[in-house]
Amino acid sequence: MIGVRGVLSLATLVCLPMVVGAKPSQKELASMAQSSPSKTVRALAAGRVQLIACYGTSLTYGGAWVGQLDRELQRLFPCNVLMVNGGVGGMASPGGVNGLERRVLRTHPDCVFLEFGINDAYDGYKIPVETCRSNLVTMIDRILATNPECEIILMTMNPTLGKPKDVRPHLEDYYQVYRDVAKERGLLLVDHYTNWLTVLQTDRAAFDRFIPDGLHPGALGCSIVITPGILSALGLGGGFEESWKAYLGQAAETKTEGPKEGARQR
Repeated sequence: MIGVRGVLSLATLVCLPMVVGAKPSQKELASMAQSSPSKTVRALAAGRVQLIACYGTSLTYGGAWVGQLDRELQRLFPCNVLMVNGGVGGMASPGGVNGLERRVLRTHPDCVFLEFGINDAYDGYKIPVETCRSNLVTMIDRILATNPECEIILMTMNPTLGKPKDVRPHLEDYYQVYRDVAKERGLLLVDHYTNWLTVLQTDRAAFDRFIPDGLHPGALGCSIVITPGILSALGLGGGFEESWKAYLGQAAETKTEGPKEGARQR
């Protein structure tokens, strides 16, 4: 397309069903169109096509949450969702500003997800917190200058462990920028960081399973933490608490069952 890693899959373009599930009823769609906190969801529920651009670091570029979100939105609003992944591995907010036109604005998005905090916090880039904030504000202003009706959703991402943590000693300060700017500008915020802390403090083994390298969440972690968090913020699901509770229940059930009858003992 335009140098952007697309989630504009063949299934999206020709409107083939991507997942099995019931489409919302007309009554449910009408309710979404009126009550969702997200103007993008309200537009989708009203039958309008929406292009959603996801812009950020490797947590977006290689993040399974982008495809998971696309599939769920396709299930709910068939043929009305176009998803573009403009993330770049290793990119921080200075690159985000420089690449905004090519990777986001040229797609004419109706909604943009932004996350650069985790790379702005990397010591090697020497990006002050103030620069993180000014670059974020610049991206927001440029998006709205192009389309004043565009919905911008800010996200904090996960904590890091091991070497990735050592080189990001002030990560929380950079995530706080996203919280502050979202509040000041009246933007939706998906604060994944607090949910990830719950996982880390409750079940370290699960955290390691979800983020094997201490930095990049895998598909399982995205499906338990990130994607449900986004859907909840959009008014479309039970959220992280529900998915985490279900995961813990399933893990406990598996543990109590023990080896199946007839299984080979070692």
